[in-house]
Amino acid sequence: MHPKKRVALLFGGKSVEHEISLRSAKSVFEAIDRTKYEVILIGIDKEGVWHLCTPAIFQGKERFSERDQVTFLPHPARGQLFNVSQGHLLDPVEVAFPLLHGTLGEDGTVQGMLKLLNIPFVGSDVLSSSLGMNKEASKRLLREAGIAVARFMSCSVHTRHTLSFQEVVDSLGLPLFIKPAHLGSSVGISKVRNETEFWRAVEHAFQYDHHLLIEEYIEGQEIECSVLGNEEPIASLPGEIIPQHEFYSYEAKYLDENGAILLIPARLSEEVAAQIQEISCRAFKTLYCEGMARVDFLVRKGKEIFVNEVNTIPGFTEISMYPKLWEASGFPYGELIDRLIELALARYEQEQKLKTDFRGEMKRG
Repeated sequence: MHPKKRVALLFGGKSVEHEISLRSAKSVFEAIDRTKYEVILIGIDKEGVWHLCTPAIFQGKERFSERDQVTFLPHPARGQLFNVSQGHLLDPVEVAFPLLHGTLGEDGTVQGMLKLLNIPFVGSDVLSSSLGMNKEASKRLLREAGIAVARFMSCSVHTRHTLSFQEVVDSLGLPLFIKPAHLGSSVGISKVRNETEFWRAVEHAFQYDHHLLIEEYIEGQEIECSVLGNEEPIASLPGEIIPQHEFYSYEAKYLDENGAILLIPARLSEEVAAQIQEISCRAFKTLYCEGMARVDFLVRKGKEIFVNEVNTIPGFTEISMYPKLWEASGFPYGELIDRLIELALARYEQEQKLKTDFRGEMKRG
């Protein structure tokens, strides 16, 4: 019998999406195959301190404390955990599963740390994670690849004095959306109809990021498609979100149980659904994604397709669209977790084959 692989679920974090991360981790913890995996729960508090947790953290019966602080150490046996509070080494971790939505978790930061520590991890690598989080950079790359995106402008906190409401309206029209450039889960997003709302939305977005994106409003269906794989990704059936709020806001996603109606499959023709799947895989490759991503679309008049964004660590609760779309496509939640871990280990094995020393070749030359 093969020994169980030690999988570390990373969750929480300093992001405004901290609570959503806990919910995703709880769902993965409850669904993962315990005959294959020994699960280590590593929670990151809102100050950025790492803690070894028990399942009680998900029921609110346990809090992060100074008695359970841990960290990873560089070590030949990859994934070496050190209990900071008690001063001793713990068994190594063989693969990490980051479920850290938003800043310092989904943006390449944790992925870079795991690379330095030589720990395989689920999901996209450093560059693709960073690109997925940076809405401006990702839109520019998608547009360069011939993938349609909404027209947009950008502004930083240092250039805000040059921002002109009339110039924005002349370029993008009204209504429009203003959003932080480096956040997810619709945090900090505002729909703008007039100049008063415009300046209020700018101030609101700058509370969360030093860069903001100003986008044209596209009236259409909100469609999501899940992607899975490394070099040869596959796409799920597309799903549709019908917000019961003005748009699919943070409140509609997570706080109001009646905030949106989810339709799987989406109300699309077979031809458009196939195009959505094809574009999802193209967008995934364009941003160099691996493992998983959810690609969000706007479809105008049932046929004009625009990519809205690519999420490299999508919501992972059992009612989140990423796993629900795969379940509808014949990939149950538990099998999906298995496949993501397999993809992480396969990528790691490929990376280990790359040379890191060419001195021998220089001598032979």
